Amino acid sequence: MNTRDIHFRRITSLRGPNIWTYRPAVEVLVDIGAFEDLPSDKLPGFADRLVAWLPGLAAHRCGVDAEGGFLLRLREGTWMGHILEHVTLELQGLIGMRTGFGKARSTSERGVYKVVVRSRDEATTRACLATARELLLAAAADAAFDTAAKLQPLLDMADSQFLGPSTASIVDAATARQIPSLRLTDGNLVQLGYGANSRRIWTAETDATSAIAEGIASDKDLTKFLLQACGVPIPEGRIVTSAADAWEAAEDIGVPVVVKPSDGNHGRGVSTELMSRAEVEAAFPLAAAEGSEVMVERFVRGNEHRLLVVGNRLVAAASGETASVVGDGRSTITELIDTQLNTDPRRGSTEDFPLNLIRLDDDPAVMLEIRRQGYAPASVVAAGKEVLIQRNGNVAFDVTEKVHPSVAATAALAARIVGLDIAGIDLVAEDISRPLAEQRGAIVEVNAGPSLIMHLKPASGTAQPVGQAIVDSLFPAEQSGRIPIVGIAGSTGMNAVARRVAWLIQLSGKHVGLACGDGMYFDQRQIDKRNGVNWESGHRVLLNRAVEAAVFENDGRMILGEGLAYDKCLVGVVTNVGHADGLAEFDVYEPDQVYGVLRTQVDVVLPDGAAVLNAGDPLVAKMAELCDGEVILYATDESLDCVARHRAASGRALFVRADNVILATGQNETPLVKVPPPPNGEAAAGAHAETVLAAIGAAWALGLAPDLIRAGTETFAAGQAAPAKPKRKNI
Repeated sequence: MNTRDIHFRRITSLRGPNIWTYRPAVEVLVDIGAFEDLPSDKLPGFADRLVAWLPGLAAHRCGVDAEGGFLLRLREGTWMGHILEHVTLELQGLIGMRTGFGKARSTSERGVYKVVVRSRDEATTRACLATARELLLAAAADAAFDTAAKLQPLLDMADSQFLGPSTASIVDAATARQIPSLRLTDGNLVQLGYGANSRRIWTAETDATSAIAEGIASDKDLTKFLLQACGVPIPEGRIVTSAADAWEAAEDIGVPVVVKPSDGNHGRGVSTELMSRAEVEAAFPLAAAEGSEVMVERFVRGNEHRLLVVGNRLVAAASGETASVVGDGRSTITELIDTQLNTDPRRGSTEDFPLNLIRLDDDPAVMLEIRRQGYAPASVVAAGKEVLIQRNGNVAFDVTEKVHPSVAATAALAARIVGLDIAGIDLVAEDISRPLAEQRGAIVEVNAGPSLIMHLKPASGTAQPVGQAIVDSLFPAEQSGRIPIVGIAGSTGMNAVARRVAWLIQLSGKHVGLACGDGMYFDQRQIDKRNGVNWESGHRVLLNRAVEAAVFENDGRMILGEGLAYDKCLVGVVTNVGHADGLAEFDVYEPDQVYGVLRTQVDVVLPDGAAVLNAGDPLVAKMAELCDGEVILYATDESLDCVARHRAASGRALFVRADNVILATGQNETPLVKVPPPPNGEAAAGAHAETVLAAIGAAWALGLAPDLIRAGTETFAAGQAAPAKPKRKNI
């Protein structure tokens, strides 16, 4: 291509750790055509147009420890591949996709680049790349480009594709604790952790949230009955069947009263401090429209509060404020709402905003409130006259530090009575810092799946770490949600190692998931006969909540084309670094480049894990310096210098001496087992011995008992039928 165009030859979604980053990314192979001879400084006005359309580019550092680094490169002259990276990152930032990581590298073909950007959502990142290309071509041609118009579909896509703020806060808190996460649907269902140690969340609900408790919480009358039976203060009231019945209940209770749906939420359909028959009867249809039944109950004087209880502990509290406007003698009620209330930057139409926009045509309760004061939307309010617009719906002002201990205890008790692990307790009190009994305060509702946004982004006060509280309730401090994972990478020999390692782990009593070239297995039972060396098969293993340990075979194509299926592993094995057969499409040709690919397996070893490396391959042995955890070397030749140095430093190694596998820690040696004959009787002796050593090294790194490793090594046979279930033991 020699025209002034930018062509995407291939876009690759890297859904796990890869050669670029530990996180998911999108890599695009870009042909910039004639722009190879036209760096940015050769295009008149290009840089100025780019910065005018995207002013945020001025903050990009680009290799220098100061803002403006990218602009410097832009004016000095840089190429379209590099510019595409930065423009894509900026577009992602403008739509709320926090990333920041990007790379652009030339390939062996002139004018062709690999551009990679961190991606939290593949479809959205692809759309940002396409828009970035369009922007660059417009800037180069001095054509028009409407940034706002081009951003809108990206914003819409982000809004539909990204996790909601409540779920995102929990996932972010899990990430901060090094707990992995897997998104299970396009919505907010997320798995935290892997396999048998995983937990699942759906916004502010978890796999421990009882369906019975949710049913109780949605039945406001039943909730009140249970709370009252346990001594929790509630407002008196009952279910009503008609507007006339509602007024009869109000007379029995005594005005003022509240009319609300029995199973509503978020304050919809709730009318408060009703004093007259007309007000009560007008409120009935508003409540009926939002729920299956309508309740009338005593009005509790004071402010509304939302208390968040997680794991029987109060973790956050927010209070409400009424919303009012003040007349100017000229403007209507509708105009005053728009100019005095809806201009507040804390108000918006999405759940990202702590306060909602007030729209008279969408909120019958607001209309009722206005009419109670003798106004209509078109009424002009006298100068200085205050008009109450909204009594509830503004619970977004943090008061966590003010909550009286007895109030916190009462809220936690209410959550326990209903049976919710996470509960939003709606409480009315004049002063949250005083006991409820002193002020006739009461709990009016207990909500399942409460919104967290008012605590994450309060209209005023301190944001509370509610996501962290939920994660800590799911995973105590000593738990990470991880299972033992063994990843085996190399140019050859990985399959045999993976099968042996899975067999040894199963003998220890753990349910094992295996994804390898022969397919996918659970406890030696083949689930899928298709090649399992891919991200999807690995993902399926990690989703299986019966799996207590997992083994993955990885090769260069998988790492380059998809990324690893897991974020970190306890044990990473590298068998060898061979020629780059089959990797030309990724611009990988030489063993040194293959080294750069396979090192990914070592890069993801946990600090408390180990890399098991073939010391007989110099490029593999070189990876020892990359490992954050322990290094265990294996070799058929114990006299290798790297093995001697490793043992001199008290490191662990294993090798073959007179057909026996020897485990060595420093200078201490333990004979383990004779190298068994190749299962098919045909494999080269050296290659077979390395396979046995690699598998034993992985089992040793996992902490399996020597006697078990010995027995497993002697009994393994390739292609064996599923064995009888062994007696369970702990690794």
